[in-house]
Amino acid sequence: MHQEKKDLTEGALGKQILFFSIPLMLSNVLQVLFNMADVAVVGRFAGPIALGAVGSTTILVALFTGLLIGMSGGVNVLVALHYGAGSKKDVEETTHTAAILCLLAGVLLTVIGITCANGILSILNTKPELIDDAALYLRIYFLGMPALAMYNYGNAVFSAVGDTKRPLCYLSVAGIINILLNLFFVIICHLDVAGVAMASVISQYLSAFLIVSVLFRSKEIYGLRFSMLRVTPGKARSIVRIGVPAGLQNGIFQLANLFIQKGVNSFDATMVAGNSAAANADAVVYDVMAAFYTACGSFIGQNYGAGKRTRIIRSYFVSLAYSFGVGLLLGLLLVACGPHFLALFTKEEAVMEAGMMRLTIMGFSYCISAFMDCTIAASRGLGKSFVPTLIVFMGSCVFRIIWVYTIFAYFETITSLYLLYAFSWSITAFAEILYFYYIYKKQVGTIVIS
Repeated sequence: MHQEKKDLTEGALGKQILFFSIPLMLSNVLQVLFNMADVAVVGRFAGPIALGAVGSTTILVALFTGLLIGMSGGVNVLVALHYGAGSKKDVEETTHTAAILCLLAGVLLTVIGITCANGILSILNTKPELIDDAALYLRIYFLGMPALAMYNYGNAVFSAVGDTKRPLCYLSVAGIINILLNLFFVIICHLDVAGVAMASVISQYLSAFLIVSVLFRSKEIYGLRFSMLRVTPGKARSIVRIGVPAGLQNGIFQLANLFIQKGVNSFDATMVAGNSAAANADAVVYDVMAAFYTACGSFIGQNYGAGKRTRIIRSYFVSLAYSFGVGLLLGLLLVACGPHFLALFTKEEAVMEAGMMRLTIMGFSYCISAFMDCTIAASRGLGKSFVPTLIVFMGSCVFRIIWVYTIFAYFETITSLYLLYAFSWSITAFAEILYFYYIYKKQVGTIVIS
């Protein structure tokens, strides 16, 4: 325990945060590959209709998985805080309570997703030729929600105590299996949309089994014991207080994006397919940047628990610098290499041209989101989640919906639709930074960097 704890509360932060984040980056990208491999395989081997069908589900999949990732974010912060303070009892109660809550959340989302798939797709004005395949994909994919919940739970626990390598190993195995099953089900079995969904579900359960089984075998204080699996009310309230707003924040983004998808659906099927192909870049860039947000929350949580005031604020600035730099670099690479990236998902020139319209605008915008998301992670590291979520709701949900029905409704161009991302990130980031400055001074003291 001491060595893991020392890794986050002592030493050179720049180097520590970078090496802590690299396995998280790779792990996050592999999670993205679960859905991206689905899109790539159906686009290359099943045609544009299957591509559009799977692509039409991207926001819904992100909405449900975002809720689970947010819940695990609350687990990460609380485990890091108690681990940094050296409280064995609090760590044990938190990990066992969280395991039950995360599993229940996954089951609940499975039920909701399966029963509401058709209705939500209809509300989104999904093209008639796409809706049946899209609904089939969703119903199968949502069967994997409990597994996804448990993998993210295990990943959160390991990250909180400074171990980001083991989750990467388990997800690597599952990711390879996912791609092989995609190819087998689509090319050999001709299952198309159903095949790629089945491959994702099987892979998700494999990754969940690997990470949870290791937690049960672990002798560390964060390990799981069947005899201790119970819900501790106080810990449950803390997890819900931080995790639910974090999950809702992810859901808020996707709720607003549903309106954006509705705007995209107002164009022809070629534009919808091009947007679906290009949108895969979002998940890659966001999740690479998100590694630094997780690092920010983990480092701030442990150092706040350990009373290391100076390292708290320095962890924020180092994480922010890394996430901004990575977002800028990846965005510029996508602008420069966009056609090669889109060729992974489609062979049709018209679809690639439509996709480049999105990649060009988003490539210069991704880095802006670092100021918003890293600051939110920092506030959560100090145990504050409700107000950051409220700010996100106003700045990145209400604002985006207003934009769709005003700016986009006036210009009716795809460019005017894509530009709302950069504007919503900017105003939300400004408000989040003001709140973090306020809460830091209140809970920690005057900001001092040395």
